[in-house]
Amino acid sequence: MTEKMMESSPYSEKIWLKSYDEHVKPEIDIEVYSIAEMFRRVVQKFPDSLCYDFQGSRASFQETEIYINSFANCLIENGLEKGDRVAINLPNVPQFIVAMFGAFYAGCAVSGVSFLLQSNEIIYQLKDCGAKAIITLDSFYEEKVRKALQTGETEVKIVITTNVSDVLDLDPAMKEQMIKIGKIPVGKVEPLEGIVYLSYNEILEKYPGDKYPNVKIDPDDLLLLQYTGGTTGPPKGAILTHRNLISLLQIVEHWFGPGVKPGNAVYISGFPFFHLAGLQFCLQTTFLGATQILVPDPRDTNYMISKIKEYEDKISLFYNVPTLYLLLLKNRRFKKLDLSEVEGYISGAAPFPTENIKEFEDVVGKGKVIEAYGMTENSPGVTFNPYLGQKKIGTVGVPLPNTELKLVDVTDRTIEVPIGEPGEIAIRGPQTFKGYWNKPKETENALQDGWFYSGDVGIMDEDGYITIVDRTKDMIIVSGYKVFSVEIDDKMNKHPAIELCSSIGIPDPDRPGSEMVKLYVLLKEGYKPSEEIKDDILKFAQENLAKYKIPKFIEILEEMPLTSIGKVDKKFLRSK
Repeated sequence: MTEKMMESSPYSEKIWLKSYDEHVKPEIDIEVYSIAEMFRRVVQKFPDSLCYDFQGSRASFQETEIYINSFANCLIENGLEKGDRVAINLPNVPQFIVAMFGAFYAGCAVSGVSFLLQSNEIIYQLKDCGAKAIITLDSFYEEKVRKALQTGETEVKIVITTNVSDVLDLDPAMKEQMIKIGKIPVGKVEPLEGIVYLSYNEILEKYPGDKYPNVKIDPDDLLLLQYTGGTTGPPKGAILTHRNLISLLQIVEHWFGPGVKPGNAVYISGFPFFHLAGLQFCLQTTFLGATQILVPDPRDTNYMISKIKEYEDKISLFYNVPTLYLLLLKNRRFKKLDLSEVEGYISGAAPFPTENIKEFEDVVGKGKVIEAYGMTENSPGVTFNPYLGQKKIGTVGVPLPNTELKLVDVTDRTIEVPIGEPGEIAIRGPQTFKGYWNKPKETENALQDGWFYSGDVGIMDEDGYITIVDRTKDMIIVSGYKVFSVEIDDKMNKHPAIELCSSIGIPDPDRPGSEMVKLYVLLKEGYKPSEEIKDDILKFAQENLAKYKIPKFIEILEEMPLTSIGKVDKKFLRSK
């Protein structure tokens, strides 16, 4: 298919509909209302159901709403108005849930700030989003946030600090001991002139929890300014509305149909809430009246396993990045759990090598991994493998209901590529964002006629399943050939000595404009770096890859650099 703007195509005909589960409709009727209204409805339906469990600290939806009202009333009484932005600089703790919904109840928008950012990066985000308030851990404040605020470059007028111990039922002696041994980090909160300082517990005690804020919220009001890392340039704030998120929540609920148990399920995820995958998990769990187990440190697999054991007859769904599933798999205690009640392991945000999926499913059960694909700009859900039907390992499934998708030529977006050929993924649906905050040029490039051009390259098969083959920026051009790093990584991950690998393109000094493939490798336990291992990896590549895809350089690393959510950090690898 090479003609431009064809009236009928496999994409416009939605060939993927034949792969839907029987209960899934191509389009569902979406009821549009605010996310604040969503929480209120859940409280009315499931007041006594457990909202969260954080290290044994629990609260029902009704109890949580009391905290939310207090937080919202605090923001309003301290001068914040509808549309103002609140920055949340917290790990996955109950305070994040309270602050987020408290901001929504007050008619404010939220911008999650990664606790891994440096002070200069925090300054950039606070300035760009125009945040009027920030909530942060006291230790984060002392370490980085105060430095960012003392420059006077931001509009922050309110600082709210908290500590993990604020939500834990600890006697003073136990608390002091945990602080002493470093189990609970603490920081000194030195105020800056012109800023109002409040503590989280002070807000819950001082501001009314039984008074609903009188704020009228429209579905098209700003809900989130979610910053995307990006491979080039500074992060961009994606504008997401109440309509965007409430639409996706209903679509995902419909997708899982018979697997949804409103008010009577437990979900667990290691995704951080400052990342939209984690935040959507939080919202989806709440929307379903389910309990979420809060995991502040996903690398602490012993904690995750202890909570899984505690709730093992109730946990319905997991939601993690592949590296976190593999970390669990490495822990012997995970293999001893009774996981028979778990209905699915949703995987997203990074490729899940096929060999690793098979290894994981040998433990948790065949057909249990549900690979998905999304982007911040789409709230973030775009495609899922079927909940009940065929799951094609290595694909990210098929487009969700109410969602249009097409693959276009990476150099000419007016040309749709044929089925089976790689093209840039374009998406349009009720979950698609409204643009980038304060960045009209970037918005114009990414959003055209309601279509969001993702920068991801995918291939659709005859059943409508999509395989992500690369980011357009990660494609390696070798003597004019397009080489997809995802394909190389997936094949090379099958080498018996490789734990994890990642390929990038480096300039070919002998051929201007051309690149060479370089492969970074993390070895499995029991294997030591040597020229013999390198030679064996190279031989494996020669046997499994086309000549132009074979790595010219292989570098063995002691540790693979990962982003905050567990993706391989290719940006860092390119800078080496």
